[in-house]
Amino acid sequence: MAKEREKKPSQKAEAKEKKSPHGEEKGVPPRLFELYRKEIVPALMKRFSYKSIMQVPRLEKISVNSGIGVATQDAKLLETAVQELAMITGQKPAVTKAKKAISNFKLRQGVPIGARVTLRSNRMYEFLDRLISTAMPQIRDFRGVSDKSFDGRGNYTMGIKEQIIFREIDADKITRLNGMDITFVTTAKTDLEAMELLKGFGMPFVKREQLQR
Repeated sequence: MAKEREKKPSQKAEAKEKKSPHGEEKGVPPRLFELYRKEIVPALMKRFSYKSIMQVPRLEKISVNSGIGVATQDAKLLETAVQELAMITGQKPAVTKAKKAISNFKLRQGVPIGARVTLRSNRMYEFLDRLISTAMPQIRDFRGVSDKSFDGRGNYTMGIKEQIIFREIDADKITRLNGMDITFVTTAKTDLEAMELLKGFGMPFVKREQLQR
Protein backbone atom coordinates (compact mmCIF):
# COMPACT_ATOMS: atom_id res chain seq x y z
CA MET A 1 0.00 0.00 0.00
CA ALA A 2 2.82 2.36 0.86
CA LYS A 3 4.45 1.72 -2.50
CA GLU A 4 1.18 2.44 -4.30
CA ARG A 5 0.78 5.71 -2.40
CA GLU A 6 4.29 6.71 -3.40
CA LYS A 7 3.49 6.17 -7.09
CA LYS A 8 0.36 8.30 -7.16
CA PRO A 9 2.06 11.73 -6.83
CA SER A 10 4.52 10.88 -9.61
CA GLN A 11 1.70 9.73 -11.90
CA LYS A 12 -0.15 12.98 -11.33
CA ALA A 13 3.02 14.94 -12.04
CA GLU A 14 3.51 13.06 -15.30
CA ALA A 15 -0.07 13.79 -16.29
CA LYS A 16 0.45 17.48 -15.64
CA GLU A 17 3.63 17.47 -17.73
CA LYS A 18 1.75 16.02 -20.68
CA LYS A 19 -0.87 18.75 -20.52
CA SER A 20 -0.41 22.31 -21.72
CA PRO A 21 -1.95 25.33 -19.94
CA HIS A 22 -4.76 25.15 -22.49
CA GLY A 23 -5.61 21.55 -21.61
CA GLU A 24 -3.99 20.05 -24.71
CA GLU A 25 -1.36 17.34 -24.79
CA LYS A 26 2.08 18.71 -25.28
CA GLY A 27 3.88 17.86 -28.49
CA VAL A 28 6.31 19.65 -30.74
CA PRO A 29 5.77 23.42 -30.24
CA PRO A 30 4.55 25.26 -33.38
CA ARG A 31 7.37 26.69 -35.46
CA LEU A 32 6.14 30.27 -35.15
CA PHE A 33 5.80 30.00 -31.37
CA GLU A 34 9.46 28.98 -31.16
CA LEU A 35 10.32 31.82 -33.55
CA TYR A 36 8.47 34.27 -31.32
CA ARG A 37 10.14 33.06 -28.15
CA LYS A 38 13.70 32.84 -29.49
CA GLU A 39 13.91 35.65 -32.05
CA ILE A 40 10.93 38.01 -32.07
CA VAL A 41 10.89 38.73 -28.32
CA PRO A 42 14.60 39.73 -28.17
CA ALA A 43 14.24 41.79 -31.36
CA LEU A 44 11.21 43.70 -30.06
CA MET A 45 12.84 44.31 -26.68
CA LYS A 46 15.78 45.90 -28.45
CA ARG A 47 13.63 47.78 -30.98
CA PHE A 48 11.34 49.40 -28.38
CA SER A 49 13.63 49.34 -25.32
CA TYR A 50 11.23 47.37 -23.17
CA LYS A 51 12.38 47.02 -19.57
CA SER A 52 10.52 43.76 -18.98
CA ILE A 53 9.71 40.77 -21.16
CA MET A 54 6.10 41.17 -20.03
CA GLN A 55 5.91 44.40 -22.04
CA VAL A 56 6.65 42.61 -25.31
CA PRO A 57 3.45 42.41 -27.41
CA ARG A 58 2.17 38.98 -28.35
CA LEU A 59 -0.42 37.51 -30.66
CA GLU A 60 -3.50 36.82 -28.55
CA LYS A 61 -5.94 35.29 -31.04
CA ILE A 62 -6.88 35.11 -34.71
CA SER A 63 -10.49 35.51 -35.77
CA VAL A 64 -11.57 34.18 -39.17
CA ASN A 65 -14.98 35.33 -40.40
CA SER A 66 -16.71 34.30 -43.62
CA GLY A 67 -19.95 36.01 -44.66
CA ILE A 68 -22.25 34.13 -47.05
CA GLY A 69 -24.96 36.58 -48.08
CA VAL A 70 -26.63 34.21 -50.54
CA ALA A 71 -27.00 31.67 -47.74
CA THR A 72 -30.38 33.24 -47.00
CA GLN A 73 -31.63 31.74 -50.26
CA ASP A 74 -29.68 28.47 -50.25
CA ALA A 75 -28.86 26.77 -46.93
CA LYS A 76 -26.52 24.31 -48.64
CA LEU A 77 -24.10 27.13 -49.49
CA LEU A 78 -23.75 27.97 -45.80
CA GLU A 79 -23.27 24.32 -44.90
CA THR A 80 -20.49 24.01 -47.49
CA ALA A 81 -18.83 27.23 -46.27
CA VAL A 82 -18.85 25.96 -42.69
CA GLN A 83 -17.22 22.68 -43.77
CA GLU A 84 -14.55 24.51 -45.76
CA LEU A 85 -13.77 26.89 -42.90
CA ALA A 86 -13.41 23.90 -40.58
CA MET A 87 -10.92 22.28 -42.98
CA ILE A 88 -8.93 25.51 -43.32
CA THR A 89 -8.69 26.30 -39.61
CA GLY A 90 -8.84 22.83 -38.06
CA GLN A 91 -11.60 23.98 -35.71
CA LYS A 92 -15.39 23.78 -35.83
CA PRO A 93 -16.85 27.18 -36.85
CA ALA A 94 -19.76 28.93 -35.17
CA VAL A 95 -22.63 29.99 -37.44
CA THR A 96 -23.28 33.74 -37.40
CA LYS A 97 -26.82 35.11 -37.69
CA ALA A 98 -28.24 38.46 -38.80
CA LYS A 99 -28.57 40.85 -35.85
CA LYS A 100 -31.35 42.84 -37.46
CA ALA A 101 -33.71 42.67 -40.41
CA ILE A 102 -32.91 44.58 -43.61
CA SER A 103 -35.86 44.67 -45.98
CA ASN A 104 -33.87 45.93 -48.98
CA PHE A 105 -31.74 42.76 -48.87
CA LYS A 106 -34.69 40.53 -47.94
CA LEU A 107 -32.85 39.71 -44.73
CA ARG A 108 -34.70 38.63 -41.60
CA GLN A 109 -33.34 38.89 -38.08
CA GLY A 110 -31.80 35.66 -36.81
CA VAL A 111 -31.20 34.14 -40.26
CA PRO A 112 -27.79 32.36 -40.63
CA ILE A 113 -25.53 34.44 -42.88
CA GLY A 114 -21.98 33.24 -42.23
CA ALA A 115 -19.47 31.43 -40.06
CA ARG A 116 -16.60 32.42 -37.81
CA VAL A 117 -13.74 30.77 -35.93
CA THR A 118 -11.55 32.12 -33.13
CA LEU A 119 -8.14 30.47 -32.94
CA ARG A 120 -5.83 30.53 -29.94
CA SER A 121 -2.65 28.83 -28.76
CA ASN A 122 -1.16 26.14 -31.04
CA ARG A 123 -3.93 26.24 -33.65
CA MET A 124 -3.46 29.99 -33.96
CA TYR A 125 0.27 29.67 -34.68
CA GLU A 126 -0.24 26.73 -37.05
CA PHE A 127 -2.90 28.61 -39.03
CA LEU A 128 -0.69 31.70 -39.26
CA ASP A 129 2.22 29.58 -40.45
CA ARG A 130 0.13 27.99 -43.23
CA LEU A 131 -1.37 31.35 -44.17
CA ILE A 132 2.02 33.02 -44.64
CA SER A 133 4.05 30.08 -45.94
CA THR A 134 1.66 28.33 -48.33
CA ALA A 135 -1.62 30.22 -48.79
CA MET A 136 -0.50 33.77 -49.57
CA PRO A 137 1.96 32.68 -52.29
CA GLN A 138 -1.04 31.14 -54.09
CA ILE A 139 -2.75 34.53 -54.46
CA ARG A 140 -2.70 35.69 -58.06
CA ASP A 141 -0.31 38.62 -58.66
CA PHE A 142 0.40 38.82 -54.93
CA ARG A 143 2.61 41.74 -53.92
CA GLY A 144 2.01 41.78 -50.19
CA VAL A 145 -0.65 42.89 -47.73
CA SER A 146 -1.53 46.50 -46.93
CA ASP A 147 -0.05 48.13 -43.85
CA LYS A 148 -3.04 50.48 -43.53
CA SER A 149 -5.53 48.02 -42.04
CA PHE A 150 -4.64 48.49 -38.37
CA ASP A 151 -7.41 49.69 -36.07
CA GLY A 152 -5.35 52.09 -33.95
CA ARG A 153 -5.30 49.66 -31.00
CA GLY A 154 -2.74 47.17 -32.23
CA ASN A 155 -5.09 44.85 -34.15
CA TYR A 156 -4.86 44.07 -37.86
CA THR A 157 -7.48 42.84 -40.35
CA MET A 158 -6.92 41.53 -43.84
CA GLY A 159 -9.27 40.12 -46.45
CA ILE A 160 -8.99 36.95 -48.53
CA LYS A 161 -11.07 36.84 -51.72
CA GLU A 162 -10.89 33.11 -52.47
CA GLN A 163 -10.76 30.14 -50.11
CA ILE A 164 -8.96 28.03 -52.74
CA ILE A 165 -5.58 29.55 -51.80
CA PHE A 166 -5.55 27.11 -48.88
CA ARG A 167 -4.24 23.66 -49.74
CA GLU A 168 -6.92 22.03 -47.61
CA ILE A 169 -9.52 23.03 -50.24
CA ASP A 170 -9.84 21.02 -53.44
CA ALA A 171 -10.44 23.61 -56.15
CA ASP A 172 -12.07 21.00 -58.39
CA LYS A 173 -14.79 20.29 -55.84
CA ILE A 174 -15.85 23.78 -54.80
CA THR A 175 -19.24 25.12 -55.92
CA ARG A 176 -18.68 28.77 -55.09
CA LEU A 177 -15.76 31.09 -54.31
CA ASN A 178 -15.99 32.46 -50.77
CA GLY A 179 -13.91 35.17 -49.17
CA MET A 180 -13.08 35.78 -45.53
CA ASP A 181 -11.80 38.41 -43.16
CA ILE A 182 -8.90 37.52 -40.86
CA THR A 183 -8.30 39.62 -37.76
CA PHE A 184 -5.09 39.39 -35.74
CA VAL A 185 -5.66 40.50 -32.16
CA THR A 186 -2.46 41.46 -30.35
CA THR A 187 -1.57 42.90 -26.95
CA ALA A 188 0.38 45.72 -28.61
CA LYS A 189 -0.49 49.23 -27.46
CA THR A 190 0.31 50.86 -30.80
CA ASP A 191 -0.03 49.95 -34.46
CA LEU A 192 3.71 50.28 -34.95
CA GLU A 193 4.43 47.65 -32.31
CA ALA A 194 1.75 45.38 -33.77
CA MET A 195 3.19 45.73 -37.27
CA GLU A 196 6.70 44.90 -36.06
CA LEU A 197 5.30 41.84 -34.28
CA LEU A 198 3.55 40.58 -37.42
CA LYS A 199 6.58 41.35 -39.56
CA GLY A 200 8.60 39.18 -37.20
CA PHE A 201 6.29 36.28 -38.00
CA GLY A 202 6.87 36.91 -41.72
CA MET A 203 3.76 38.92 -42.63
CA PRO A 204 4.61 40.38 -46.08
CA PHE A 205 3.51 44.01 -45.88
CA VAL A 206 3.54 45.66 -49.29
CA LYS A 207 4.24 49.11 -47.87
CA ARG A 208 6.56 49.74 -44.99
CA GLU A 209 5.61 53.25 -44.06
CA GLN A 210 6.70 54.52 -40.67
CA LEU A 211 3.74 54.64 -38.29
CA GLN A 212 3.48 57.14 -35.48
CA ARG A 213 4.12 55.55 -32.14
